[in-house]
Amino acid sequence: MRVGVLTGGGDCPGLNAVIRAIVRKGVQEYGYEFTGFRDGWRGPLDGDATPLDIPAVRGILPRGGTILGSSRTDPFAAPDGVRRIRENLAKHELDGLIVIGGADTLRTAARLVDEYGVPCVGVPKTIDNDLSATDWTFGFDTAVGIATEAIDRLHTTAESHRRVLVVEVMGRHTGWVALHSGLAGGANVILVPEQRFDLDQVCAWVTSRFKSTYAPIVVVAEGARPRDGAAVSGVGEWLGKEIERRTGKEARTTVLGHVQRGGTPSAFDRWLATRFGLHAIDAVRDGDHGKMVALRGTDIVRVPISEATARLKTVDPALYAEVGVFFG
Repeated sequence: MRVGVLTGGGDCPGLNAVIRAIVRKGVQEYGYEFTGFRDGWRGPLDGDATPLDIPAVRGILPRGGTILGSSRTDPFAAPDGVRRIRENLAKHELDGLIVIGGADTLRTAARLVDEYGVPCVGVPKTIDNDLSATDWTFGFDTAVGIATEAIDRLHTTAESHRRVLVVEVMGRHTGWVALHSGLAGGANVILVPEQRFDLDQVCAWVTSRFKSTYAPIVVVAEGARPRDGAAVSGVGEWLGKEIERRTGKEARTTVLGHVQRGGTPSAFDRWLATRFGLHAIDAVRDGDHGKMVALRGTDIVRVPISEATARLKTVDPALYAEVGVFFG
């Protein structure tokens, strides 16, 4: 059997661990041959491929990013995109395609399976942890760890200068990174896209924090929005300026940005990504196309890709209220 592999969407720590596990088990236990497609869906679209064998994946477990490259290419937006993909899969005599990606990448895979019979198996990757069919996605734990370390470091400079420090983290549609890193880092305010915030209340929490002789840390997801207003581009910078204007306290903003995606994966992400890879190649062996591997409790299960991408997993209001005792 010959199997293709691609990584699509935003990069994140753990992608190489998945590739390694797929190839190691596929070659050693099943005698399969592997082809890696470069730069996400652009690879099978343009026929840009490279052989994958055990020497090619040796030593990549702790490396961030992806040895195959990634992109946000949408094959359905390309002229004759589906035809070109099918022709290139046939050219390489592939019996299956393992698609490692987030919601957009996997939605493409689901459509190719359901509408055109392309034999795809999915692996969930996103630092946002927003795929509803799995308890965790790899990349998330590393991103939270990076954000938490940044918040820890910012506490000391905030207190030294008696400033408000606003930390903007990734999370355009969901606030999982903000919630987890904010709680772990001892933030005084955590703002997420799922809950529109009251700017007056945020300023009241900031003022309250100064009364206790400590300087406040405000963690805000990039997609968080004020209650009375539209989405703000660069919400962290905007929020810092508004807090300074309304409270009279000096404020500074740190935008973590793509640093959250980079670097070596955490031990948990290496473990989870490896297990996902091992189970993904089993799904290909079983001909269980149209499925995505997912973590449920401590078990790896298979779920329909279409189910996994039907809706985003968002922060529950009850969970957000649970941590509100630390605000202010």
